[in-house]
Amino acid sequence: MITTTHLLPKLKLYAQLVRLDKPIGSLLLLWPTLSALWLASNGQPDPMLILVFSLGTVLMRSAGCAINDFADRKFDRHVKRTAERPLTSGRIAAWEAIVIASVLALLSFALILPLNSLTKELSVFAVVVAASYPYFKRFFALPQAYLGIAFGFGIPMAYAAVQATVPLEAWVLLIANVFWALAYDTEYAMVDRDDDLLIGIRTSAITFGRFDVIAVMLCYGIHLVLVALVGARYQLGPLFYLGIIIAAAIAAYHYLLIRDRDRMRCFAAFRHNNWLGAAVFAGIALG
Repeated sequence: MITTTHLLPKLKLYAQLVRLDKPIGSLLLLWPTLSALWLASNGQPDPMLILVFSLGTVLMRSAGCAINDFADRKFDRHVKRTAERPLTSGRIAAWEAIVIASVLALLSFALILPLNSLTKELSVFAVVVAASYPYFKRFFALPQAYLGIAFGFGIPMAYAAVQATVPLEAWVLLIANVFWALAYDTEYAMVDRDDDLLIGIRTSAITFGRFDVIAVMLCYGIHLVLVALVGARYQLGPLFYLGIIIAAAIAAYHYLLIRDRDRMRCFAAFRHNNWLGAAVFAGIALG
């Protein structure tokens, strides 16, 4: 018989598995998705779509975390930062992670059932990309670029939900998101570089080598330029460009954090990207 005494600790482990205690990942997905919703709807998004995409973002990010931990369970035990994760440490079983990921993905798909067929078709591709990302680290030199596609696929889905089509600017925003993900996830990878070299995982921090800091700043620049070009296409007002300037200032602050490649300061820069994404979204919403 399952009692509360046994159930609550298990639920806590499941929450840790899907990173409910670390919402930064969900926010990094949410800001570009909301930005796309605002642009696609000319600043007047349907509240129902805001709710659907916000909940869907959290659910799919959580499912992705479960799949990632399943795929990396043998590698994570050799990395200081991940050795005590619930699946890696053996406190939950591999099959539990698969079940949780499947349930969360199905719940996310259920949210978009009322939406048009194009949105549902794009969601299938999004799931495939998210589920395959952990395995790209085995052979792809820049898995963070692939992560950027997975983290940014809410952009074309948002346009599809609003306009029943995916215009050029949506794809430009997706490319911009790839460069943003390269920037912030390289900062994240700089934290684990020594461990990743030992276990043979491929990351952008390893690929960029001694040019890692320059590469991060270049990726930030390309991201902001592409977003600014899309904003200009929509003829957004001065507040949009103020948001871009604030985001650029935040990126410059990240340079100060990562230039010495200190592990904890690189991790702080990664976490601080929430504010960069929020600045861009605020600029779009207000502009």
